[in-house]
Amino acid sequence: MSKKTLKVTLVRSPIGTRESHRQTVLGLGLKKLNQTRELEDTPAVRGMITKVSYLVKVEA
Repeated sequence: MSKKTLKVTLVRSPIGTRESHRQTVLGLGLKKLNQTRELEDTPAVRGMITKVSYLVKVEA
């Protein structure tokens, strides 16, 4: 059985946001606008996405 993944795309700039939110975006592997990463669906990744939900778009 393959692992579940989530497609996470950075849709808003983290400039002007809290430092911890900028670090979370980097932790998700997102550096440029409209960059997309496929990440494993784990509770840790879900928590990071929830923290910066106003900056990213998520697809299953």
